[in-house]
Amino acid sequence: MESVYKIVEIIGTSEKSWEEAARVAVTTASKTLRDLRVAEVQEMDLKLEGGNLIFRVKLNVSFKYQD
Repeated sequence: MESVYKIVEIIGTSEKSWEEAARVAVTTASKTLRDLRVAEVQEMDLKLEGGNLIFRVKLNVSFKYQD
């Protein structure tokens, strides 16, 4: 079976952890992108904001084109 996939870059943030930031990003993306297949972490960093740490995760997510 032949398939075509699109890859998009998304960034999630959290005050708790990188895992939570990734979960937020994928959960939000899944509301508008159907049939998500793979989420690949590209980069993780911390933003220092007013003495607080903000965890940020950059992900590439893929989804299958629909017929």
